[in-house]
Amino acid sequence: MINNLLMGFGTALSPVNLILIISSVVLGLVSGAVPGMSGVMTVVLLVPITYGIGPVKAFLILTAVYSAAVYAGSISAIMFRTPGAPEAVVTSLDGYKMTQKGRMNEAISTAVFASATGGIVGTIILTFLAPQLAKWALNFSEAEYFSLAIFGLTLVSSLGSKNLVKAFITMCIGLLLATVGLDPVKMMPRFTFGISEFLGGIDLVPIILGTFAISEMLRQIRKGAKLSEMNSEAQYSGTLLPPFHFFVKFKKILSINSLLGTFIGILPGAGATTASLFGYSFAQRFSKNGKDFGTGVPEGVAAPEVANNAASAGAMIPLLSLGIPGSATTAVMLGAFILHGMQPGPLLFQQQPKLVYTIFAGLFIVNVFILLLNKGFVRVFTQIFKVPYTVVISIIILLCTIGAYANRTNVFDIWVMLIFGIIAYFLEEQDYPLAPIILGLVLGGIAEPSMRRALSMSYGSFTIFFTRPISATLLILSLILFIWSMYSAFKDYQITKNIKSEG
Repeated sequence: MINNLLMGFGTALSPVNLILIISSVVLGLVSGAVPGMSGVMTVVLLVPITYGIGPVKAFLILTAVYSAAVYAGSISAIMFRTPGAPEAVVTSLDGYKMTQKGRMNEAISTAVFASATGGIVGTIILTFLAPQLAKWALNFSEAEYFSLAIFGLTLVSSLGSKNLVKAFITMCIGLLLATVGLDPVKMMPRFTFGISEFLGGIDLVPIILGTFAISEMLRQIRKGAKLSEMNSEAQYSGTLLPPFHFFVKFKKILSINSLLGTFIGILPGAGATTASLFGYSFAQRFSKNGKDFGTGVPEGVAAPEVANNAASAGAMIPLLSLGIPGSATTAVMLGAFILHGMQPGPLLFQQQPKLVYTIFAGLFIVNVFILLLNKGFVRVFTQIFKVPYTVVISIIILLCTIGAYANRTNVFDIWVMLIFGIIAYFLEEQDYPLAPIILGLVLGGIAEPSMRRALSMSYGSFTIFFTRPISATLLILSLILFIWSMYSAFKDYQITKNIKSEG
């Protein structure tokens, strides 16, 4: 393995391949930072282009774009609360609040250092444990996926709200959105109201852009704010390498969320977005500043960024070891393997060791270049603060419109984005948290089909969720978390009531 890894580094560090990696990292940063583009879309566009340049160079390009885009989504999320990719939704909760407080430098530095750490740890796990972890992940059946989704939904109270009831209401909105379209088992239309565009379901990208970006633009327009008021720092002056105290301050988040993100990434279909949701929620539970999450604390930026970048590496494990994609992007990469005449799986390590270990080496190098290129890229990106405010708002809305349309080339998605932007604006005016909408939409899309298929396997018996050890454990943890959340909410209510009565 060591010899193969050294051979992989030798191949990846050749002058031509190194230039390709650097260029791909820059492209990934751009595609991740621009709202609506995302790494998935860029990888899709690159697959046919890379067909004629050989598999080694092709997959170095694809993996570099993928990894860089997962990080870069946090840049626009922190600066404008406009996530460049779904993985960065949770990062915007604290990142944008830090920008409003004049701490954009700290927020972006935290994001890039956390992203690189998560990516490197995930790549180390990928390199040394890929086949073993992939085989273990196969123990997850539909029952385990359902229980995992329920476990995620019980964490809803931690996503940007002190009011459990309001968080639960917005989560239910997300769950309702996940049910629109074709029934996952019988393939019968439901909640489409005769609108043919609803048959394919409601896409995540326009919901994210509307809920976070459009609603924020409406809020800023109403306030009549200027960019100088939105962010007092027009230049990014972060360091290239993380200082030692960064690892001391975030040691729990870095260690726990790197492992958690990799684990979520291994599970087929879960992806980096789910990992960021879990990472943020877990960090809020064990962090000393847990109660301050959502108000603009660096821990709230580090937690999702570690998890989603570790997940992007973890998603490569089932792809390379079993030929099963762990995310939307790796599903596209599976097509790229087939296009190049290869079938991912256990034999790939024997038949194409140079390719596999060059990909591993490339992922290490990519995370290093994300650190090195980040400062220059963000400095260029922050020049947007020198543009007149009205122009910036117009550009963001234009990019959101393009992103909503391009994801499925459907004008209807633009209307969905605009409508949910207006709905989200009024929800936020009434102090309803927006993040649980995304949580419900993402995890609802996992929970329902998994539950239906699990019940089909057990001939309608719910005992399948309790007789399988992993599923039962997750459900018990969900119950404990739910009771604890209810107790905490009741305790906070009593404290507030006592304060008011004494006042």
